[in-house]
Amino acid sequence: MNISYLLIGGNQQDRVARLASARGFIASAGGKILQASALYETAPWGKTDQPDFLNQALRVATEQDAPAWLLTLLDIEQKMGRRREEKYGPRIIDIDILFFNNSIIRLPRLTIPHPEIQNRRFALTPLEEIAPDLIHPVLGLTIRELLAECTDPLAVKKRS
Repeated sequence: MNISYLLIGGNQQDRVARLASARGFIASAGGKILQASALYETAPWGKTDQPDFLNQALRVATEQDAPAWLLTLLDIEQKMGRRREEKYGPRIIDIDILFFNNSIIRLPRLTIPHPEIQNRRFALTPLEEIAPDLIHPVLGLTIRELLAECTDPLAVKKRS
């Protein structure tokens, strides 16, 4: 069994319902959700003239290897209506693999750990809730340490 850490998020339509649907699709695709963070409200990153995002970190067990898992998650995004039209643009759903086991993977369409995680408070904050002591296999720091060092100024607020 492989353990992956995912970040799911979106800023279109009913965001809470979309994240719930994504969790359902992940489970039906063979991903057993072991942990889920709270939902976090975040200002958009990279392109600011759009609605705020809602994000959640998941710890998921899967029997798939990382490349197959990526294809499964991309298929879920497509089934949910995701269209990749604009970099950092608005989206119904986004599912990113942050970590996969303790793997370091560099393929044309897949980089694990996620190459920007240390720079994105919106990913680190929910991940720190469920895996504070997880060690980044390239940087050698825990998620808690990466969050403490993160210079991303965007506010991330736990949704009540």
